[in-house]
Amino acid sequence: MEDLRSDALTHRFGDCFNPPGLTNFLGCVQVTTDLTCLQCLSFPPFATADTPTASFILDDFHFPALGQSVTITWYPDRIVRESVFQDLYLTSVVALAVGKMAAVMKITIENRSEAHRHVAPGLRVQGGITKSLKPWNQAVPPSEQDNSVAWNAEKQALVFRARHSSAVSMQGAWPPAEGVDRNSFRYAVQLEPGAQWQFYYVNAIGENVNEAGTVYDALIRDVTGELARVRSNWNTELRALFTPDNVRYSGELPLLITEDADIRKLYWMGALGVAYSKRCHPLSVHGRTYDTLMPRYWQSAMVLWDYSLSAPVHALLDPIVMRASLERWLRMDVHKYFGTEYLTGSGIGPWYAVNDYAMVSMAYTYLRWSGDLAWLKHRTGHTSVQEFLSRYALNWKQFKQPSGLAGYGTLYNLLECVSSYTHEIAALNAANVFSMRAVADLLESSEQASLLRQEATHLVAHIQELYVDGKGYWRARHPDGTMHEVRHCYDLLTVLNTIPQDLTTSQQIEIANFFKRELQTETWMHALSPIDEDVLFSVRPDHQWTGAY
Repeated sequence: MEDLRSDALTHRFGDCFNPPGLTNFLGCVQVTTDLTCLQCLSFPPFATADTPTASFILDDFHFPALGQSVTITWYPDRIVRESVFQDLYLTSVVALAVGKMAAVMKITIENRSEAHRHVAPGLRVQGGITKSLKPWNQAVPPSEQDNSVAWNAEKQALVFRARHSSAVSMQGAWPPAEGVDRNSFRYAVQLEPGAQWQFYYVNAIGENVNEAGTVYDALIRDVTGELARVRSNWNTELRALFTPDNVRYSGELPLLITEDADIRKLYWMGALGVAYSKRCHPLSVHGRTYDTLMPRYWQSAMVLWDYSLSAPVHALLDPIVMRASLERWLRMDVHKYFGTEYLTGSGIGPWYAVNDYAMVSMAYTYLRWSGDLAWLKHRTGHTSVQEFLSRYALNWKQFKQPSGLAGYGTLYNLLECVSSYTHEIAALNAANVFSMRAVADLLESSEQASLLRQEATHLVAHIQELYVDGKGYWRARHPDGTMHEVRHCYDLLTVLNTIPQDLTTSQQIEIANFFKRELQTETWMHALSPIDEDVLFSVRPDHQWTGAY
């Protein structure tokens, strides 16, 4: 775990900062820039949307209002937050329990002054809990903001109960608080110089009080022990990623041996990113699946676009799940939805223009790494996999414009938050070239394969018409014929991934220079160049200048 920890990131309330999250393969949670606060605690079908809870109180004050910065360090198994206020050193450690729908947290207060201190810490809590077995077809998970609240004297916990579904959030602190009201736990603590004091918090989710209470009882008096079990479980998970015939995946990843610590961590984090999206929820209609967004939005969703970005890892690590996912999407109309969700198996979201390319590239990657060429003849209904892939590779012709390129509609079918990036774009037309060539590689008919390759070459010439000579980026052509320069990494990445052999040497140099000049930063990168004309359209932290794609 120590090898994979993040940098220590220091922020305060109101900063433009996306705090990290955690998973236990049943659900997820996100922290905030408060010392202890949690949000987005969800174990589908149970959810709390982005309702914050367990916010820190210090001497009656809401801690973020004190203006103190909080340093956040993420580990795969836990998140550590630290702050200092008037010689009090404050820390919290939060994790999701192993195999349980619960969050656990340890809070430590240390007096680093030379004087005796009277301290009044506490936690302010909320519910928002609901249970929804309908398709989660909105970005923000469901919640109920009118939970009833009751004190359970036996458990020494507050019970938040949904009024419109069967769902309970039981929240409590240990040792028992001196003061409790309908939304807070409060303590009075005397600390000698150098002394420490700790208390613990558990938020257990269940369908009813008995179910949540059983989980709560198992954790509240042993949070330290549970933190150790969580770490042990994650160490086992990480070993499984690189272990043949492990019991957690249907495959494994190659073990990278290098003395370069930065390359090693980058490789491990890439593998961990996929492992972090794994979900093994007993209510999943798909069995083991992958939640392609977390911890805040689309918490039961498997988006084709997102899954395709890590397709080589899935093909190596979990090929059985990958094949099942592909067959599920073959049965679904990928021209109506952007993915599926695992509570009901329903299609969700709008159509994304990338879907045809995503399906071909995922299938091609699966076939290359698995060698399962017999799968091409597998039939879904009356259609073979190979026939589906051929359709996807040529579907762009439905959108073909007089220019010879496919036009892919509005921003909601594309990047959603870059208004100039619409209709005829370089990235997805380059993806069409890749798809036709990939399907040609798979076809037994050499004549049909030859025709596909010829058409791909012809399309490349039209794509080159969008290139901005000498600049390293591309234009988008709108329906009125106007051309709009778009300095976005999506064109850069997709073109380089799909048709690098069709770029001239000067274009390759220009593209690299554009990246260094306008997208690369000291610590990461911009998705959209800060020079681009569209920077005012949105501050969404993924595809705009504020994000990194």
